[in-house]
Amino acid sequence: MSDSLAVTRLLNGCVDLHCHSGPNPFPRRFDHVEAAKDAERLGMRGVLVKSHHHNTVMDLLAMTDQLAGSSTPVFGGIALNSQVGGINPGAVAMCLRMGGRAVWFPTFSSGRHIDCHPEGSGFPTATVEVPSSRVDIHQENGELVPEVFEVLDLIEESNAMLSGGHMEAASIKQLFTEAEAKGISKMVINHPNFVIGAEPDQCRELVALGAYVEHEAGMYDPEGSKKWDPALLLDWIEQIGPERTVIASDLGQDGRPMPVDAFIRVATALLDLGLDEKSLRQVFCDNPAFLLGLDD
Repeated sequence: MSDSLAVTRLLNGCVDLHCHSGPNPFPRRFDHVEAAKDAERLGMRGVLVKSHHHNTVMDLLAMTDQLAGSSTPVFGGIALNSQVGGINPGAVAMCLRMGGRAVWFPTFSSGRHIDCHPEGSGFPTATVEVPSSRVDIHQENGELVPEVFEVLDLIEESNAMLSGGHMEAASIKQLFTEAEAKGISKMVINHPNFVIGAEPDQCRELVALGAYVEHEAGMYDPEGSKKWDPALLLDWIEQIGPERTVIASDLGQDGRPMPVDAFIRVATALLDLGLDEKSLRQVFCDNPAFLLGLDD
């Protein structure tokens, strides 16, 4: 097994693009300030905090004093679920112009997610009742709703990251095709083999548009509530290529591991399976730093 101190050194300066710290209606193990503190253990260059329910930029602005002492900056964004009005250019404009770095298209409000998790199954119970409804990005004729183009213009204006959320692969491709035409270069498909249902061939089509494929350490953590063997993650990296792969945590939920612990364990497993050190840094450090705009 790879030496843990050596792995920690290799991960120094990594970036987490998918942290579910609180506050949130879903129970969370830690808040954004504690996420930053955890990230300091690896000298992370940045953490992107995500809520399915609200714009996290405003959380961070309210926590400015508490976050000031951290050496790891924390960034926010907005997920376009029904709680923010769905495909809502006004909400996106406020988020990005207040410092947001990411826009996730519908996650649990997407039709694909609802089909996979009817009536919220597979997700924790919210601590308060939060009404939720489906958000579609299409008109009846199959074309994208006009608001999508307004949102893409705002993302291009801010050079922010665009995520396909939990939509099906065909809708993500349609969205990314329009995004690529507008000059958007920071595009991500999240956990393609969870909810999305995208095979490597479909992901390569998205990569051809300029997208990156994000996998979640929380789903491959050998000591966490892992969903898959790390060998599958290595296979994905080899099929897509480390130059277009990102590993994030997707952690913060109550009862699950801390992101840094999962990063170290998954990185160790990948090295033991044969991933070279340069590729490891590419997927944990270099690619996510680009997507978060830390190299701009």
